[in-house]
This record gives sequence, C-alpha cells and structure tokens, in this order.
Amino acid sequence: MNKLVISYLFLLLAFNFSHSQAWMTNLDIAQKLALAQNKMVLMVWEESTKYPYDVLANDDTGKIVYFENMFESETLSPIIWKYFVPVIVKEHNYAELFAEIDGKRSQEYIDKFNDDSIKIMDVNGNILNVSDYYGNYQNITKIITNYGLNTSYFTPELKSYKIERDFYAAFYLASKYFDYSLYLKKKVRLAVLDLGLIYLDEASELIATNPTKDQQVLEERVALLEIQQYLIKKRPKKVLRQLRRMDAEDVETNNQSLAALLYYSAYKSIKDETNAALWESKISSVNLRKAQLFINLNS
Repeated sequence: MNKLVISYLFLLLAFNFSHSQAWMTNLDIAQKLALAQNKMVLMVWEESTKYPYDVLANDDTGKIVYFENMFESETLSPIIWKYFVPVIVKEHNYAELFAEIDGKRSQEYIDKFNDDSIKIMDVNGNILNVSDYYGNYQNITKIITNYGLNTSYFTPELKSYKIERDFYAAFYLASKYFDYSLYLKKKVRLAVLDLGLIYLDEASELIATNPTKDQQVLEERVALLEIQQYLIKKRPKKVLRQLRRMDAEDVETNNQSLAALLYYSAYKSIKDETNAALWESKISSVNLRKAQLFINLNS
C-alpha cells in the first residue's frame, strides 16, 4: 500500500472520528488526529468512566449549567470535539505511559497524571493544565477558554519532532512553545512555557547521550534559551545575572544572535537605554520584533 493511499485512509478515518462525537479510545490515533486538526488532546483515564462524571459548563448567557455525565452528554460532546480530540485511555496503558515520565517530571505533574481529572495534552502526551485545580466540579467552558489552543503556530515543529526526536527537533519545539506563550494570558502563558521547558530538558539530555563536535555550541544554546524563560516570567534582572554568570558576551558565533536578543530585551525592560544601545545593532530585524514582545510584556 503506497503512502498516498495510507494518507488518504488516515484522513478518512480522522474525518469519521471527528464527526462521530464519540470519545476515542486509542491515544496514538487521537494524537495523530489532533496533529492533523491543529488541536490539543483532552484525555481521561478509563477508570473515571465507571461512574457518572459530572461537570459544569456556561451557556450562551453565561449561566452555569450542570451536566450529570460528561461522557453521555449529547450537548457537550460536539463542543468538546470542536476544540479538542477527546480520548479515554485504557488502564493497561498506564505503566507504559508512566515509564516515559518517571523521574523526569515534578510531583505536581505526576499527581495530575495519576488523578481522574481532565488532562489537556499536546500531541506528544505532555500535560498542559498541570496546575489547574478544581473544586467539586470541572468547568468545561473554562477548560476550553484556557486550553482550547490552535496549535498551527508550531505544527511544523510538532511534525518534525514526531518524525525524529533529535536535539534540533526538541530544541526548536521548545523555542516555538516559548514564542507562542508570549501571545497568551498569564495563566496559560506559564503553562505553555512549562511545556517548552519539558522539550528543552529533553534537548539537553540528548546532547549528553549523543555528543558531537558541536557540543559546546549546543550546550550554550540550551542555556541561553533556558534564560529566556525569565523574560517571559517578567524577571529581566535575573536574565542579566544569568547572562553574566555564563559570560554570555563571549558565546560561540552561532549563539551570538540569541545572546544579543536576551541582553537587549533585558536592558530595555529595566529601561537601561545606554546598555541596550550597545546590543541593538547586533540584533536581526526578526529578533528585534521578538524583543519588542519581551519589552511590552515587562513594561
């Protein structure tokens, strides 16, 4: 069977799933469909379907409506499908999925992974809404408002990472998540930033496990992008301290553009025009536009 026929069959399968309004039960297929549709995955464990899963949602007037069972609601299902690819993951998949994150995530992340709450994941299975805590009921409208993201901004990077999980795929996906977070409100911005840090940590691990002649360049690049998170967290003074600590003025040639971006953005953010001017000439027009986003965020 040639690739064109396989692609056609997959798209046909994706179309049928997305219009059936039934929850999917295969995480791998759900992730592929989410990638094709530029969506996040909405995931719950199979065990949570054994009892009525009551949730809240807001109607068109803003009134809160109670739904006794999310999985059986003909009202909620098409709304959820509009923004996510929903999937129920069978319990026998738990061990394999847990092995992928064991020792690599915070306790908060592990707790979210383990509980019965709704998990919003990217197409690689990393959880976005880690810090979301609910009272007695989860509100579907709030989940959609916060996490119903259109992932087309970083779809090329997601696809590259799916094809081959090497340093560059992980690094560029991390960088794209960082960039995307700049356009989001604070709560979601920090959640997306944390997703980016997951991939940045992976990029760093790949340097250690697959050493190359460019190892120093790559290690510097990871360190600089890690520092960038503090501009997004509105801590420009920490950016400058970290840059000085790593002697970023003398980084490898291939990393000088990123270092200049960080120096310029941080100095402008603290209104140090004298030092900012020293770096402005070293920034490309593309990075100058990005720097303005950092500056606006920190103003």
